[in-house]
Amino acid sequence: MEIVRIANDSIELSLEERKQYLKEGYKKLKQVDADSTRLKNLSKISLVGYRLRDSSFFRKVNKELSDLARTKNDFKILGESQWDMASFFRRYLVVDSSYYYRQLAYQSFNQLPQDSISQSLKARMLYGMALAQNDIKDYLGAESNVTKAIKIFTDLGDNSRLFDSYNLMGNISSGQKNEEKALEIHQKARTYLKSLNNDRLNWRNQNNIALTYLRKEEYTNAIKSYNELLQQPDLRSQYPELYGIALVSHTYSRFKTGEIGEDLNQKYLDAIKIYTSIDKTKDIGRAKQYLAELLVTQGKRDKAIVLAGEANQFAEETQNNDRRLEVLKFLTEIDSENAVAYSTAYYDLSERLKEEERAKRDKFARVRLETDQIIEENEVLSRQKQIWIGVTLGLLLFGIALFTIISQRISNNRLKFQQKQQESNQEIYNLMLAQQGKFEEGKKLEQKRISEELHDGVLGQMLGIRLVLSGLNEMADEKSVEQRGELIEKLRETEEEIRTISHELNNASYQKIHNFIVSLEDMIDSIGASSGINCSFTYDSLLEWDSLEGDIKINAYRIVQESLQNCVKHAQCKNASVNFECEDNLLKLSIKDDGRGFDINKGKRGIGLRNIISRVKKVNGTLDIESKKGEGTTIKVNIPMNYAKQTEILEDLGAKQTAKA
Repeated sequence: MEIVRIANDSIELSLEERKQYLKEGYKKLKQVDADSTRLKNLSKISLVGYRLRDSSFFRKVNKELSDLARTKNDFKILGESQWDMASFFRRYLVVDSSYYYRQLAYQSFNQLPQDSISQSLKARMLYGMALAQNDIKDYLGAESNVTKAIKIFTDLGDNSRLFDSYNLMGNISSGQKNEEKALEIHQKARTYLKSLNNDRLNWRNQNNIALTYLRKEEYTNAIKSYNELLQQPDLRSQYPELYGIALVSHTYSRFKTGEIGEDLNQKYLDAIKIYTSIDKTKDIGRAKQYLAELLVTQGKRDKAIVLAGEANQFAEETQNNDRRLEVLKFLTEIDSENAVAYSTAYYDLSERLKEEERAKRDKFARVRLETDQIIEENEVLSRQKQIWIGVTLGLLLFGIALFTIISQRISNNRLKFQQKQQESNQEIYNLMLAQQGKFEEGKKLEQKRISEELHDGVLGQMLGIRLVLSGLNEMADEKSVEQRGELIEKLRETEEEIRTISHELNNASYQKIHNFIVSLEDMIDSIGASSGINCSFTYDSLLEWDSLEGDIKINAYRIVQESLQNCVKHAQCKNASVNFECEDNLLKLSIKDDGRGFDINKGKRGIGLRNIISRVKKVNGTLDIESKKGEGTTIKVNIPMNYAKQTEILEDLGAKQTAKA
């Protein structure tokens, strides 16, 4: 959508204007009917909402996107929406939620076909989970996930992400206090940079190697590595944050080798100035802590205490708890007057952090356990499904074999019987040949009648039941269970009707319909309930409708049924009305709808309309169809009616009664 592109790319607009454009695009998307189009554009809108930092709007759209993608089984978009939510929580330092949504995204991507794209997406989620685990010092879990990611990225030949993964692996080793392994891994990460030609990644790698030397207390190697990094001509202008970090670490390494000159003080102050200019307050605390250590060595203890206090404040404001612990420990050593207070604060913070990290690791473990349980349950269901498929196929093959054997046996018996009849009843056979023409004609008429009964009766009821069951299929409430039971009873009645049709071969079915009006009302109500069409039925209450001849009743019933089925399947109407009345010894039947109508001259006649015409002819009636496109359709049938009689008219009783479905 163009309006979404404007919101994403138009940096000349204010942030609020871009957010407004995005919300306008979301409103327009609501008018789109196609789910595939809505799904694709919702994904774009969700991502732009995240980039524009519109938290409430992003979370609303992201939930709608996830629900729709889950409904459509679009696991790629579902995984991407969960990935966006993980990034959202990582931005706001909610590490456990970030891990949780990356875990969900990994499971979604695992549902995709196994190709390079799905493998890359899974590896990136593993890398993200390892980042979150490293943040809470779950180093074993982080190492496991990043190792899996490295294996996939190696198979894909993705050098850029291999560098990121090895870089993270090196940081994990540092967290485990295994600096020797960390140095080896960072040097391995450097081998993937040759093909990338990326200065920023090279600088990051050089800083990681130098920092590892510093942690190993190999200060000479650290100084040498930092010298190489700080001499890069574009480092300060293109990557000022890293330049400040390297400058502080380089100065601290020099201090650790015994240097205490005033020029070191200026280096720290220069780094603080750089951090302030780029609004990187989280790194100011480190610079002030190291400067305070230098001031103590220079005999400026009072200034050092003040500076260390400021470092503690910066660490607290930026939630850098590791830095706070170091500063509190340092203050305990240099500020004897407040040593007890600093020591207590150090102990309380240390215990709280241990408890929080333990709780987060437990939560991560629960997420992994629940995920493993889901995977195991899916595997069990898959195995059960395979077993049931095998059993079903076996029963199907057995049924086919049994049917073939029985059919062959019946065929053989029939052949033998025919041969015997031909030999012993030649005269009867000759007579049958003489009457064959009439027999075939009667057979075709009977086949046509049975076809009409099946189409108008059984298929009509089955259509209604299917429409209702489609709506109830996803429901499990008590009312839905009750309605499904009613529909099962309808299926039983349909079975009875099939049996009735078979009996009609002996011409008995035309006498089977009793209580004609009640039967019509039940049929009209059923079609209205199953289709959602508002159906109404009016009739002359002063006539004894059950006294109609069977032919008229059954054919009138089927004409109404077929007409209403056409309303459901073709008319796209909201209302339909059926009217029965008697005038001049004619049964006048009309069915009217407010649907889309059709051109009578151009429209094709389907089997339903042909059945209506055939039934009208059977009872010597007349048929008139009125229809125009957009104006609905009216079917009028007049049938000679000499069999109904009027009942006694009660006092003050109106001439008409209306029963609405």
